Amino acid sequence: MRCIAGCYDRLVKTSVPRARKASRPSDEACIQADAALVRAFDLLGKRWTGVILGTLKAAPAGFRALARAVDGISDSMLSDRLGELCDAGLVSRTVSEGPPLAVTYALTLAGRALLPALEQITRWAEKYLPRVGEAGGRGPADPGRGPSDHDDLGSVFSPSSPPGPS
Repeated sequence: MRCIAGCYDRLVKTSVPRARKASRPSDEACIQADAALVRAFDLLGKRWTGVILGTLKAAPAGFRALARAVDGISDSMLSDRLGELCDAGLVSRTVSEGPPLAVTYALTLAGRALLPALEQITRWAEKYLPRVGEAGGRGPADPGRGPSDHDDLGSVFSPSSPPGPS
């Protein structure tokens, strides 16, 4: 079984006209790399997570501003996802005292470090995955997928106007 970390034989060209076999990563390295991907996608693979992170890319935002910016997400789902992102250390939650009480969410350093990877995934999806309505694409009539789902994350990572605090 081959792992994502590249545990397979490759030929490496050198300055000598012959090729030699590259050293193969250990099974332990493969297991660790696969476990890291599983941990990452356990969080990032959840619905709305990437969209929320992309929305916070522009600027910190309050709960209401996020709810308006992420079309189709329920308040309870937004609350759950924000809690998970805070627990994972990707988003910080700041409560400002005084009337009225204000809660602001912002990307942490770890959350910002993830943005280039999400932008790469967006470019990959634009190139290789069909959009809704295109041949082979999944449309709103497919089970578990509604018209409010975000199929074009490019707009999330290039917002026209940043969400403001609510």
